[in-house]
Amino acid sequence: MSEDKNKSKELRERAFATGDKASSMVVYRIIRRLIRAVMFPYLRAEATNVDALNLDGPTILAPVHRSHLDSIILATFSKRRIRALGKESLFTVPVLSYFCAALGAIPVRRGAADREALVAAKTLLDRGESMIVFPEGGRQLGDEIGELFDGAAWLAARTGARVIPIGISGTEQSMQEGKKLPRRSTVRIVVGEPMAAPKGPEGKRANRDQLTAFTEQLRDNLQAVQTAAAGMALNAG
Repeated sequence: MSEDKNKSKELRERAFATGDKASSMVVYRIIRRLIRAVMFPYLRAEATNVDALNLDGPTILAPVHRSHLDSIILATFSKRRIRALGKESLFTVPVLSYFCAALGAIPVRRGAADREALVAAKTLLDRGESMIVFPEGGRQLGDEIGELFDGAAWLAARTGARVIPIGISGTEQSMQEGKKLPRRSTVRIVVGEPMAAPKGPEGKRANRDQLTAFTEQLRDNLQAVQTAAAGMALNAG
């Protein structure tokens, strides 16, 4: 194993260990309350069907991705700690590393093969955690949902995790790419109904065609909740 891979593995193991500490959950709850107290009024943030975010067991939250605010705001609506994959560079500074791990992030090398990220995500879901996976990949513009990556389908098929499509409107206007601070806006989140993990015939592992069909259905469901979120934000504004 190369030196870089050894370092990455060590950072991930450290993040898991830190995140499992009781003190990390205390930090998480404090930050969550702070965000709700400060950001919610500023962004006029509201969400529908939030009970779906609190279901027990392995869960993939599959939101649209329009801003760095997406995961921050979404996570605070859930009573569970929401996990996510983060840039490895954030975990090389001790204090920052602790806070990132306490908030639920697991480091993955930027530019690393997708397999490394999928393995880290699968580990979280096998532990019964709830995590964010952006099916669109990087940040997109507008309310139209384009082609999705099949990472969410692959992870769901191998872990049995449910997948929840989530529309988010208003974060793109609040904090566009390149901006460091959000501006006041109206944010609406629509949490869709959970989708059962794809399975093959007689309970066998889903094949490529079935994963593709699941991803297409996820796209349709994601478009529906994003359209709903956009409409709510417009009417509230």
